[in-house]
Amino acid sequence: MEKILLIQSAEAMIKLGEFLGERARPGDLFFLSGELGAGKTTLVKGIAKGMKIESEITSPTFQLLKTYQGKYRLNHLDLYRLGSIAETEILEPEELTENGVTVIEWGDVLKERLFNEYLEIVIDFSDTPDTRNVTLLPSGSRYRRLAEELNHADFRS
Repeated sequence: MEKILLIQSAEAMIKLGEFLGERARPGDLFFLSGELGAGKTTLVKGIAKGMKIESEITSPTFQLLKTYQGKYRLNHLDLYRLGSIAETEILEPEELTENGVTVIEWGDVLKERLFNEYLEIVIDFSDTPDTRNVTLLPSGSRYRRLAEELNHADFRS
């Protein structure tokens, strides 16, 4: 059940993330994909805001993993530099998902091999510079319900 949202600004992307963060609970798993500069880290900033995290959120590209504490722990991973499933074995994905909310950018090498339930969020550039098409691809009943809620929410800034 694919859902597509039109997000018209960086502020609206943060609102979308905040909506997700407010509803997030330990064990939740979000996979983000999109070209460089599409808004993945901006979305994570909103998720952190919704989880009451006050720390500055930055991309973990060169660190692989950053964790933040708020209502729950937020694990933010960026697997852009990893090319194979073998390279991801150091991550212990079960530990990450059991102890917090996990957001993985560029996680295609992990997604279908290790997890059955997750929300995949694909961010694509649109015709106008600030607008993004956000596609929600839920796997599992919790994420189908969440995608349905997102489909009815208003993220205009």
